[in-house]
Amino acid sequence: MGSERMGGHRRHEGAPRVSARAVNYRQLRHPFPPQQMFSDDAVASLHQTALRVLEDLGIRFLLPEARRLFAEAGALVDEDTQMVRIGCEIVAAALASAPRSIRLGAPDPAHAQVYEEGAMLFMGGAGCPNVTDLVRGRRPGRLADYEELIKLQSSFDVIHKMGAGVEAQDVPVPLRHLATTGAQLTYGRKVMSTGSRGRRAVQDSFDMIRLGLNLDEAAFAAQSWTVTVINTNSPRQVDQNMAEGIIDFARAGQMSIITPFCLAGAMAPVTLAGALALQHAEALAGIALAQIAAPGAPVSYGGFSSNVDMKSGAPAFGTPEHVKMQIGSGQLARYIGLPWRSAAGASSNVADMQATTETMMGLWGALMANATLTIHAAGWQEGGLSFGYEKFINDLEALQMLAELCQRPEADEAALAFDALAEVAPGGHFFGAAHTMSRYDRAFYAPLLADLSNIGSWTEAGAKTSTERATGVWQRTLADYRQPLHGQEAAERVAAFVARRTAEGGASPID
Repeated sequence: MGSERMGGHRRHEGAPRVSARAVNYRQLRHPFPPQQMFSDDAVASLHQTALRVLEDLGIRFLLPEARRLFAEAGALVDEDTQMVRIGCEIVAAALASAPRSIRLGAPDPAHAQVYEEGAMLFMGGAGCPNVTDLVRGRRPGRLADYEELIKLQSSFDVIHKMGAGVEAQDVPVPLRHLATTGAQLTYGRKVMSTGSRGRRAVQDSFDMIRLGLNLDEAAFAAQSWTVTVINTNSPRQVDQNMAEGIIDFARAGQMSIITPFCLAGAMAPVTLAGALALQHAEALAGIALAQIAAPGAPVSYGGFSSNVDMKSGAPAFGTPEHVKMQIGSGQLARYIGLPWRSAAGASSNVADMQATTETMMGLWGALMANATLTIHAAGWQEGGLSFGYEKFINDLEALQMLAELCQRPEADEAALAFDALAEVAPGGHFFGAAHTMSRYDRAFYAPLLADLSNIGSWTEAGAKTSTERATGVWQRTLADYRQPLHGQEAAERVAAFVARRTAEGGASPID
């Protein structure tokens, strides 16, 4: 399935469905024009307000090197308060040098991507401390779980980028980056992820990717082989590790996605426009730092804004406000001319109707907003506290159905089916028509998980819900998984490096 079969389709019970239908989910383009939530004048006002925030109020950068770089570029820096006031001319220069199209390499070249406006990429849930499934229950994440999630994400072509689905908490923090980078190289096929958790850890990850994929310095710098997500500490603060990540990824030619996490009513103003103005200001500050550090460096605009529940203070996802801010974020990204990332996800604690609704709302918001990359598109629940195996499979069904929209239906003479219309008498049916018989095995989307049988057949099969059926899908997927051809070679290439760095104690987040 997945990388070995273009669509990744498998029936939920029994043998795989035999189908002549061929689909390609590996490189997708948005099928619909982007929608608007704000008028053109309002978008311009949002941008101008963000510039005013940067110049009049400033952003606190905790990293001295970042403040120095900004000062050298002409920004006003107050060392006592660590505040940096960034003029509009600095932002304009950064936006002028930032690339509009970025090549993303992958361990399996068939899964390389082009990150640009119009592209439509999905990534599984990331950064969860826990995992949960119906067989083993909810538990803290381990390296074995991390490896399983890399295999699952590599098995379905509609997932384009590997996410760090769960924290490998059984591996000491100074060594964790070695284990997780090794897992991606050994078991993964898709675009890689690297966390910005200290300079030495980032450099170790870069070195492992170069070694594992047998890349010289020029080949590594020629495209982005790994991607980091930079989260600001809203409101108006960038911590040391995040600023270091922006600088180090820029200088290495690897892409950083600058993503403020602005929850309206908590870390951002309660109005959607106010929250977006803050998001935009913080994103522009990060983009500016990347371009000051290395003009032309690959960098992406990012938005992960939603609202909180004003009764509990808990973050909410898939809400109408979340979708409105997704569409607004897309408008802002296009206003400055950069590709961008959005996010889906669910607040629900289980893979139930609430979880499905929340994730689908986020996916449709990203679709309407023309997001280049949608993170947390599958498996992310409990507001990011848990990665659900069954939820991942349920979400894949939604993603594959969205991917089907990217393929325009045929409308040639054969597809218009005049001969079939002439063949079937009024009041008849098309089941046995020649036109149907020649196409039935490839005419429609074949569900990964959905049960389209009648209630009698469904009852006889055990009356399982989609969540219960999903267990069998992920279990079979893992049981059938075959390590990619490059994986063993990559593991052998990095083995000595990992052993040496482990003996040296690895790298802490403050290294």
